[in-house]
Amino acid sequence: MTDTTSWHSSLTDPLQAGMKRLFPDYGAPVVPVVRLSGTIGRVSRFQSGLSLSVVAPVLKKAFAMKAAPAVALVINSPGGSPVQSHLIYKRIRSLAEENEKTVLVFVEDVCASGGYMIACAGDEIIVDPASIVGSIGVVSSGFGFVEAMRKLGVERRVYTSGESKVILDPFQPEKPDDVARLKAIQEEVHDHFIEIVKTRRGDILARDAANVFSGEFWSGKTAVTLGLADRTGDLRAVLREKFGEKVRTRLLSTERNFLTRRGIGAGLAASLGGALAGRLAAEVEERALWDRYRL
Repeated sequence: MTDTTSWHSSLTDPLQAGMKRLFPDYGAPVVPVVRLSGTIGRVSRFQSGLSLSVVAPVLKKAFAMKAAPAVALVINSPGGSPVQSHLIYKRIRSLAEENEKTVLVFVEDVCASGGYMIACAGDEIIVDPASIVGSIGVVSSGFGFVEAMRKLGVERRVYTSGESKVILDPFQPEKPDDVARLKAIQEEVHDHFIEIVKTRRGDILARDAANVFSGEFWSGKTAVTLGLADRTGDLRAVLREKFGEKVRTRLLSTERNFLTRRGIGAGLAASLGGALAGRLAAEVEERALWDRYRL
């Protein structure tokens, strides 16, 4: 066995040396990079975004790169669906454990709410000093049109087989019991979010950071002092520091093609107007999420 190993080594060593002379980067570590950008759970034929169905294939591909020393996630999201956020978080942790990979999270402009829940799947969270981080909470919003309906002389008619089927109907007066029911659900979701953060970050969260779970958000620099992030830095510099100057990255994209993102297919002429209208409405809604962080 020893002789065979020595013989094999005598053949491969010159080959390796020759490959390195021809290709200076030969043998350099390659780190897969997955960009997770956009609102979470808001995916339709008119709007791109993040959901488990969108990101699962690219995550699987990234973690399947056996020689990769780590997987890097670049996150830029104001949040969105708590369910999709949790599903993506769980899938990342599951793949990391199955493939024994370190997960490095790099935050760009915003990593808030559900975006931060996903970031908690990382073994290390690296932020820019000016990144927006946090917003650990749950929000529901809407409008009430009761007075507008009354002024217009419009009567709302709803028929249900369950007394709670139309709670929080924007065209009917708000009921205290309905609000209390919604708040109870929000508290359950919030408690689950807090549990995830404490499980993943509990050892380094600032002891006096009582407002960490209040829904507030901070700059990346302050997030580090609170324990919500580990350090400031950027992807290129951190990867070189960890894996050497010759480390290379391989970007794996979740982006769909131009036609798919806009819901425009063979019936372009017939559906263009509807597609543009739907896209406009979706973008207005998404813009409102980003605007909360003034970005």
